[in-house]
Amino acid sequence: MLIRVKAKPRSKKEGVRQISEDYYEVRVNAPPEKGKANERIIQLLAQYFKVPKSAVKLVRGETSKEKLFEVKL
Repeated sequence: MLIRVKAKPRSKKEGVRQISEDYYEVRVNAPPEKGKANERIIQLLAQYFKVPKSAVKLVRGETSKEKLFEVKL
């Protein structure tokens, strides 16, 4: 399943919020440096969908706030 994600790095609270069927907002404490925020987003999405981290893959948008992830359910 492909989902679009709006990343919110350096947020005070972390969490995943579904905005529409395939669009999510993910808030993380990590800064957008050296992939730290992307790694944390992967961890949060894995928890949210109850899958291992290896089942969540960043497809597009490594340096953008708008990202595309593949989640293998």
